[in-house]
Amino acid sequence: MPELSHRRRMLVLGICCMSLLIVSLDNTVLNVALPSMQRDLHATTSGLQWTIDAYTLVLASLLMLAGSTADRIGRRRVFMAGLVVFTVGSLLCSLAPSLELLIVFRMVQAVGGSMLNPVAMSIITNTFTDARERARAIGVWGAVVGISMAAGPLVGGLLVQSVSWRSIFWINLPVGLAALLLTLRFVPESRAPRARRPDPVGQLLVIALFGSLTYAIIQAPESGAGPVAPFAAVAGAALPALLWYERRRVEPLVDLRFFRSAPFSGATVIAVSAFAALGGFLFLSTLYLQNVRGLDALHAGLWMLPMAAPTFLCAPLSGRLVGTRGPRLPLLIAGTAMTASGVLFAAFEAETTNATLVLGYVLFGIGFGFVNAPITNTAVSGMPRTQAGVAAAVASTSRQLGQTLGVAVVGAVLASGIGSSPYRQAFVQAARPGWWILAGCGLAVLVLGLLTSGTWARRTAEETSRRLASPQTPEVVGASGRA
Repeated sequence: MPELSHRRRMLVLGICCMSLLIVSLDNTVLNVALPSMQRDLHATTSGLQWTIDAYTLVLASLLMLAGSTADRIGRRRVFMAGLVVFTVGSLLCSLAPSLELLIVFRMVQAVGGSMLNPVAMSIITNTFTDARERARAIGVWGAVVGISMAAGPLVGGLLVQSVSWRSIFWINLPVGLAALLLTLRFVPESRAPRARRPDPVGQLLVIALFGSLTYAIIQAPESGAGPVAPFAAVAGAALPALLWYERRRVEPLVDLRFFRSAPFSGATVIAVSAFAALGGFLFLSTLYLQNVRGLDALHAGLWMLPMAAPTFLCAPLSGRLVGTRGPRLPLLIAGTAMTASGVLFAAFEAETTNATLVLGYVLFGIGFGFVNAPITNTAVSGMPRTQAGVAAAVASTSRQLGQTLGVAVVGAVLASGIGSSPYRQAFVQAARPGWWILAGCGLAVLVLGLLTSGTWARRTAEETSRRLASPQTPEVVGASGRA
């Protein structure tokens, strides 16, 4: 990629952030619309889970493929294709006549979404070559998530209240079209100097692992252990098979050498934990505010502002801290705040009074605002620029997998706790184990942030960078050395 002027770099950053905005808005807006969808489409709790998880599951399964494909055939080309597919999928979602077709069209959206965020991050990484400037750019990127969290519940609530839940998908159409035209005009094409070969077997194993695991978790409360046991077995077999196969490829879908870097491995697990907390938090909060407190979509969106506003304010601050002091402090703040929020709901039933509810939302918003920039920056820092797409895709995959598991696990726990009891009376007690799970996710962020940001961790990152800059070693390729 040619060296761009400062103004052009800022424009490229803005265009990439537009893609993040529509993807992030789609999630936050959808959560506010869940009760309305439930009534209109006669959906069960597991049906609501699938409207979210069908999207995040496909997204997680295809992100690494999209990242490596973009490095191979051109980042701008894949990014533009993603904008087209995501926009068309959004239009189809707005026209869905049934829950089943809505889930299918959400999967179409996800195919497009898989080509957006990791590829946009790869474009940013190759545009901002200075480490501090890149950290600030990633801080802006994180702030867009805050904007979507702030605007999503309000915009979604207003649209659901005044039009219908179908109108929430219309937001993506003008933004997607504008981003497409601006990308065509201003974003230069870039690709890795040497094309990586596709890895269809690895891709199928990833889909089998994520899909079967999510299905087993979501359907277990409704179907019982027997019917989901084969899916759990597939997930149990797919993980070791994926690790075994990828170690023996010269150009794997997932380069396992990445995980020799303690900061990279830590960032991956932190991403899963933080976004599992986010997915579960939004799911529980939306159902509580509308189905238990009886608020309409707009007022439920207003109640989410104490969480959204701190995320918006803290994300750019986190980016600056990462650029000047490293990732440790933002991660410690994030882990502490998210843990405190989960404990407040789990141990003290924060939902039951307005003051504690707002405090719990503020704490979670602060934590989530600080966590995103160090995840992204750590994932791509120290990696060769030729593999930026794959490294960014692993981080994005971890986020989406975390959100998928958060909704699946917390939703399953909630459904099991409520059972046949009256929904409003049983909700707070049934949700308590879910809140403890979210507190555990926050604690994982805190502990891993502490362990993977010190001197020893930085040494492992430097050693990993040297290994990645050299050809695959026989130890990694395996005895057969086959491709």
